Amino acid sequence: MSELTLTDPSGGPVLGESRGRVLDLLRTAGEAVGVQDIAERAGLHPNTARFHLDGLVDADLAEREAEERSQPGRPRMVYRAVATGMPAGRRSYRLLAEMLTSLVADALPQPDQAAARAGEAWGRYLAERPAPSQRIDIEEGVRRLSTVLADAGFAPDAVNDLAKPVIRLRHCPFREVAAQHGEVVCSLHLGLMRGVLAEVRAPLKVDRLEPFVEPTLCVAHLMPVARRPTGVDGAPTTKGRRRTASPR
Repeated sequence: MSELTLTDPSGGPVLGESRGRVLDLLRTAGEAVGVQDIAERAGLHPNTARFHLDGLVDADLAEREAEERSQPGRPRMVYRAVATGMPAGRRSYRLLAEMLTSLVADALPQPDQAAARAGEAWGRYLAERPAPSQRIDIEEGVRRLSTVLADAGFAPDAVNDLAKPVIRLRHCPFREVAAQHGEVVCSLHLGLMRGVLAEVRAPLKVDRLEPFVEPTLCVAHLMPVARRPTGVDGAPTTKGRRRTASPR
């Protein structure tokens, strides 16, 4: 493997639409701003805004620091754009990703299941949880899932058939690593979608993910499911389930 394939391309990071908008807001703010401020200005969920802000910090395009305060309590984290350009030196995030995915693939007994669980946790984190009383239908569930996928760089097509929803993904942001460790990366992606749908309480599930049906196309097949009853906090309830006595 050559140095060219181990290191990321030079010339600075390639930012998606949402992350680029967050960076523009930081640069025009003129002062350090918090996650909630950026989320409101960018029209993003706070968790999504934090995800992009931390990504800008990792790319050395922003700085993160604790806000100074005179009152007791935990200070909030604020962000500001870095005034200088990218520091010298090449990045090897792709190499790091390949090393970590190979570790998962080789060291864990069921790497696909472990990756799916990790993806589901991140999907829940990135999703915008609806209000407890808000009822999410299939159309809104597809919209929220597509929003997360677009922010992550998957370039989803619009969904036309809500009876049998299919999301065609035109770009894989993990393509090079997926080519080497598809079992891990595609399971991670599958779990991500499942986590989003679970968090927004959509009456949908991911039936299957078809990776690379074409060189630049993956297809996610969704399936409507019966809606589970929820409590006042929006979480699924156990109403209607039969309780079994514990053995004595």
